[in-house]
Amino acid sequence: MRSVSRGEGKAAGKSLDVRELLQSASLLVPEAVATENDITVNDVWEYLAHDEWEVALGLLEELGDVRALPLAFWETLAEAAEQLWLPRSTAWCHWRCAEARNGVVRADLELRPASEARRTTPIDGAGVLRPMWDIGNRMPTGESAWNIAGLWVEGEPFLVPGGRATVRLVPFSPAQWEHVTPGMRIAMHEDRTVAGVAVVREVRLSADRTSGG
Repeated sequence: MRSVSRGEGKAAGKSLDVRELLQSASLLVPEAVATENDITVNDVWEYLAHDEWEVALGLLEELGDVRALPLAFWETLAEAAEQLWLPRSTAWCHWRCAEARNGVVRADLELRPASEARRTTPIDGAGVLRPMWDIGNRMPTGESAWNIAGLWVEGEPFLVPGGRATVRLVPFSPAQWEHVTPGMRIAMHEDRTVAGVAVVREVRLSADRTSGG
């Protein structure tokens, strides 16, 4: 019998961990959930049976976009993505964990061009930036009270000054965003100047308060 080296043993253990994590996440997806391409959790199990873990992970992420799934689903996927050394998927799954905890606001954002704003470099699209937002709240003195929300750019790795994109915002204090509704214009700030303006498309807060689509 061929001996197994320590390195091979670790790799085998890691493979087992990834398989078990993806299987656990799959069990949290109802069989009736299907993507626009009719992908269901049964397809995920098919790929898992052939050790196609990255494909299975990608399909689970797609299924997570069809219906709101529990925090444990995204936590498990995040751990699997980390084990597979997939930084973008890891960041996305951690982001979805934050959405599950605090809710999400989707909006169409247009950044001011570099000639009119302090920012001259692109925004990282993977949830790194946590700008302030003027959503109409006021301090007791009557001055604007800005609220912090993380920013994820949908479908793009970054957003350049003057660019437009649909973004996802995770409010740090969801209760402060309860009055925000689709169609509302909100201003983004990285300092006292306006860095961009967004038009709200959808609001889903953590307390199961849902607005528009």
